[in-house]
Amino acid sequence: MAEVFRDDLGIPHIRATDVRDLARAQGEVTARDRGWQIEVDRLRAQGRLAELIGEAGVAWDVFARRARIDSTARRAFDALDDETRQFVGDYAAGVRDGMAGVGSGAAEFRALDARFDDARPLEPWRDHDPLGVLHVAHVLFSTFPHVLWREHVARTLGDDWVDVFAGDEHADETLPTSGSNAWALHGTRTSSGLPLLAGDPHRLFELPGVYQQIRLACDEFDVVGLAFPGVPGVPHFGHTGEAAWGITNAIAHSVDVFEERLRAAGDGYEAWGRSGWEPVDVRRSVIRVRGGADVEVESVETVRGCIVTELHESDGELRGWSIRHPARARADLGAAALLPLLRARTARQVLDAFDSWVDPVNRVLAADRSGEVLSATVGVVPDRARSERRRTLQSAAPAADRMLPTPIRVRDLAVDANERPARAEIDLGWAYPSPHRACRIAQLLGARRRWTTGEFADVWGDTRSGSASGLLAWLPAGELSAPASEARDALAAWDGRMEADSRAAGIFAAWRAALVQAVTRHHALSPLRDPHPFGAIFDPWMAAEGQIASALPQALRHPSLASEAHEMVLAALERAASATAWGATHRMLPLHVLAEVDGVMTPGAEFDSALPGDGDAVRCAGSTPGVSDRSWRGSVARWAWDLDDRERSMWSVPFGASGDPASAHFADQHAAWVEARPTRVVTEWSALTADRPTGAS
Repeated sequence: MAEVFRDDLGIPHIRATDVRDLARAQGEVTARDRGWQIEVDRLRAQGRLAELIGEAGVAWDVFARRARIDSTARRAFDALDDETRQFVGDYAAGVRDGMAGVGSGAAEFRALDARFDDARPLEPWRDHDPLGVLHVAHVLFSTFPHVLWREHVARTLGDDWVDVFAGDEHADETLPTSGSNAWALHGTRTSSGLPLLAGDPHRLFELPGVYQQIRLACDEFDVVGLAFPGVPGVPHFGHTGEAAWGITNAIAHSVDVFEERLRAAGDGYEAWGRSGWEPVDVRRSVIRVRGGADVEVESVETVRGCIVTELHESDGELRGWSIRHPARARADLGAAALLPLLRARTARQVLDAFDSWVDPVNRVLAADRSGEVLSATVGVVPDRARSERRRTLQSAAPAADRMLPTPIRVRDLAVDANERPARAEIDLGWAYPSPHRACRIAQLLGARRRWTTGEFADVWGDTRSGSASGLLAWLPAGELSAPASEARDALAAWDGRMEADSRAAGIFAAWRAALVQAVTRHHALSPLRDPHPFGAIFDPWMAAEGQIASALPQALRHPSLASEAHEMVLAALERAASATAWGATHRMLPLHVLAEVDGVMTPGAEFDSALPGDGDAVRCAGSTPGVSDRSWRGSVARWAWDLDDRERSMWSVPFGASGDPASAHFADQHAAWVEARPTRVVTEWSALTADRPTGAS
């Protein structure tokens, strides 16, 4: 049994005697608070989401079975050391307790029972299920879907277009794609003389939120951090009192993609490899679809990896694309890092823990109370030349894993924002976002000599657009209609900040959207809208408007469009002239699983907030230009760790600590999040309110 306390925001603080009781308590409390959410992710891992939500879950289930997510989680669990396996198993046991007591009664389950006019009992969690949830959180977070996009571009437009869509990351233009921000300040740059770490991860605005604020305390450690609901520990962001850390995605090429050639062989297939036709492993299963017809799935795994796309006929053979995912190839999801991170007392121990990390490849900033600040890149990548990361590989052999370099000391400040790293030895990707966010954060941090966590709001809240300058260079001169002339003058005088109340920002966004639509319809690029061969799960990456928006100035300069670009710019400006303030259309769109299920009301109407920022601003609030201004991705948490006094640390999430729409803590952090105003972390036990202990009936 463990004690559970809550602060004023309902954030759980758990105190147990030992690690095993704490793991079980974390699982139970998470099931109480986020039962619907973690059950959805557990079913995603198993490829059984359609059993719960019907047809809307089929596309994911097909991918999950092809990628063998559950099988990979089971293998990784079996390969763990005894203590870590017990830690994960204890967490799963706690989830079983919490789901039986509270979690299974979530309103969403009842709504689905009513929608389908049946009752679907929940099954107890298995010990390896937390690793399945961990895999679900990361399996599409690598760059391999972008490799498939580049393959689609090459096959529809020609190989020369691939580089156009890489963007121009060394110019003022930028790829307005989601990422993350993190920064570290050495003690020489802080008011206390000890380090500060801070940042904000950028992901989909999933409801309930993807991160769970939590405190985990026992006789060995006392840690505050952000957990993945359904996964024990705090793998991405944590403060142990003596040490702290935070991560950003390194945009590394960690997953090779192979084009596979198959032919029928008996009741299965053979795949063409470097030595000729090779046997493959084929598994067939049936997706049970609630309220619909069953779907049969074939999962094919070659010596290179799992084929995760549709198969199609070509030259008398079948073709598809496989991925060599390091988690599957190594039977390792990085879970061996979970306990050592909680036990870390120094920045060096944090990075020693991350030596066990696998996927995705992350950049880590770590600091401790001795004043040391370290920066490192962690994870597993194949040893591939940069040219081999550009497109899919043809019957190539799997590459050996590459050793990553040792950490470096930070003696002033460090910023990570998904940009191409200056150090060649950690340039592990192919295309990166622009350095705009990284440069802007460094500029803002350089404006003040000494910092406290309470002053970071100016950084989190910065709305300066990175892509605006590249597009504003296209503003036309000469005669225009009166409304278009007024719009041009407003843009020429604009400071580039995507503020919610800014009409100039609204005009810019409308102009950009109209340009994206025009370029997408142009005969040179319209083939991108043709069906792709990869499967429905990859539709978001194959959406032409979003990708064209990411490389708009480069596309306009391409010889295929250059002669018509001026006319398109003029027409787009005429269309944008009537635009209103940015916040009138740029409003939050939280993504809920039930939104795809006809006949079910989804929570989230109260989150229709006007948002400052844009996809490429430090204050990320990304939309899909040319499709909708509604913002569906951005900062899914804000955090700041103070190594001098943990109670001066700060955190926030977009919604609240609870996943229950009826809870007072379902949305009570939203208003402060919109204002980029995190709250202080509370660690004094006497300032907390006792909740029901775990293990209690």
